[in-house]
Amino acid sequence: MAEAAAQSGRSVSEPKPGDTHYTTVEGLVRGQLSKALGGKRGIVEGAVPTLGFTVSWIIFHDLKLSLLVSGSLAAIALVVRLVQRSNVQFVVNAIIGIAIAAVFALRSGKAEDAFLPGLIYNAAYAVVLGGSALLRWPLVGFMIGSVTGEPTEWHKDKHLVTLCTRLTWLLAAPCVVRVLVQYPLYEAGQTAWLGIAKISMGWPLQLATLATMAWLLSRNSTPIAVKSPDSELSAKATAPSSQQRTG
Repeated sequence: MAEAAAQSGRSVSEPKPGDTHYTTVEGLVRGQLSKALGGKRGIVEGAVPTLGFTVSWIIFHDLKLSLLVSGSLAAIALVVRLVQRSNVQFVVNAIIGIAIAAVFALRSGKAEDAFLPGLIYNAAYAVVLGGSALLRWPLVGFMIGSVTGEPTEWHKDKHLVTLCTRLTWLLAAPCVVRVLVQYPLYEAGQTAWLGIAKISMGWPLQLATLATMAWLLSRNSTPIAVKSPDSELSAKATAPSSQQRTG
């Protein structure tokens, strides 16, 4: 990868101790998405509380009991993580989500309102991602900028902008589909179907999206370009000579 970058006139930054080093855009995006999902275990820990809530509601039609079951399952997952001394980030995220859902549902007394925060989140996420892609400043591009140390330098490369735009649209697609399917169920008060839809359109839909992104990313190998001190010095050195020729 470094040779390819050198041949194209691009330089790749040296890895820093303790940092994850990415030499290509594709590797960076795959790595960042893997961190965001938390792997298989993170996906399961996020889905189990929703499954518990849905099953409990279908059997007992008791809002408080269903919320208690959901919270208890998340608490058990947290205890297991603590005992194993592993990362609790994704379990804590799930607990925060359950707490917010409980506030919405308990205030209205309607079980379907437990799913309202998720709908709002997906709608907002779809708007932000889609808006950035339409403006040709896709959010995935800023992921690259955070690694190169130059937040907007990537935008000068049209091919890179196109790749990041496609990836951003792919990230937005699951959010759009969830809102289109789940909002009518929410309006109809179909709590059980909402729970089923949330689970089935959670990790399965995300995995389908990741598979599509993996296919797109496997087609290219775009070096991550970072300005080096040597290139900047050579540019300054050649600038006066070019002006003298024109004079």
